[in-house]
Amino acid sequence: SVEGGCRVAVKGAPEAVLERSVAQADATGRPRPLTAPERQRWLEANRALARGGLRVLALGERYCASVPDDPYAEVVLLGLVGLMDPPRAEVKPAIAQCRAAGIRVVVVTGDQPATAGFVAQEMGLFDAVGQASPVLPGEALERPEDYGGEQAVLAAGVFARVSPEQKMALVTRLQAHGDVVAMTGDGVNDAPALRQADIGVAMGQRGTEVARQTAAMVLRDDAFASIASAVTQGRVIFANIRRFAVYLLSCNLSEVLVVGLATLAGGPLPLLPLQILFLNLVTDVFPALALGAGEADGSEMRSPPRPPAEPILTRQHWWRIAWYGGAITLTTLMAFALALGPLAATERQAVAVAFLTLALAQLWHVFNMRPAGSSRWSNAITRNPYVWGALGVCVILIGLAVFYPPLAHVLQLARPTPEQWTLVIVASVLPALPAVLRGGRQYPRDETS
Repeated sequence: SVEGGCRVAVKGAPEAVLERSVAQADATGRPRPLTAPERQRWLEANRALARGGLRVLALGERYCASVPDDPYAEVVLLGLVGLMDPPRAEVKPAIAQCRAAGIRVVVVTGDQPATAGFVAQEMGLFDAVGQASPVLPGEALERPEDYGGEQAVLAAGVFARVSPEQKMALVTRLQAHGDVVAMTGDGVNDAPALRQADIGVAMGQRGTEVARQTAAMVLRDDAFASIASAVTQGRVIFANIRRFAVYLLSCNLSEVLVVGLATLAGGPLPLLPLQILFLNLVTDVFPALALGAGEADGSEMRSPPRPPAEPILTRQHWWRIAWYGGAITLTTLMAFALALGPLAATERQAVAVAFLTLALAQLWHVFNMRPAGSSRWSNAITRNPYVWGALGVCVILIGLAVFYPPLAHVLQLARPTPEQWTLVIVASVLPALPAVLRGGRQYPRDETS
């Protein structure tokens, strides 16, 4: 309020404020009529500022004797304010990274189309195939038939002058189209769309408490690049879980098959209960834990997303588990039979040969877990220091099981002869040879990772 009445201060979108304005302030601050040509000049000034990437606000005021029923009517236009809010330097490479990973980035803003288009161009959105569409207004979500139809609207890369209700409608339509939608937001009005999205992402610094409480994830640094980093880490974790599961299941399957097939054949047992327990505690656990601790190798963001309904282990993984388990079983039983036959080993020595063949084959089996398309010798497995540490620990423990008399006595293992050691080494390497010799693209897309 001011002496003798009140003053209404107005700010907002230039088009909206100009629509309510009946006058404009001159150089001295006194109001003068706002003619149609002057109104057009202000609109052109607004478009010029927006084309330069500025977020434009119009300022106005109104003096009256008392608070009016419609305070925003008969406004005196004071001028335009252009605010520079450029995207961070890391946004453009992060968008390129998301694009390579099959993630489509859509800009949804309340700014006017010219500003949104300029910012999108700066971020590299219009360089993407399929995203060279024009900037669409929010009303396109309400009348898609006026803008090329439903498919054309959903394929747009930038939406401007979007209301909270239209944001919600966009998220819902994309989900109905089969997309998994992650939405970022910071305001109270963003809360419904954040809740509706598959993954709501709120800003931790400038976001409201309502947005943070509604979202599934909060960015502590408000950086878009953190979303790309989170996707990368999520894919690393998922790949590690897959490798862990495939490795453990194939190793355990081989142990079951070795004992089961020998029993069905009516022959002596290649493995004794304590030996199986030792294998489960040593050769299975440490390499599997090392696989679960693998880090990103740079290839995670170069493949499209997996279908949301895809299980951790697909049919191809189960076939692979059966293949690896069968290969390790076959070489172990072959070594056991050769030890009993041509090498004329005692039953205790033959059991030691089977035990060592199975144990070492499971260790070398860890190299079968390398990611799809990776190099034979330089990949996520060979560059994982935990894998080498686990193999070193396991080799030492297996050596103790054979050469440390008290432990060898408990496990009922005889020390093999040089010929038997040769058989053990050759037989244990065989299951890993096909994957190593094949090289190049080892598996179909993303089947291991």
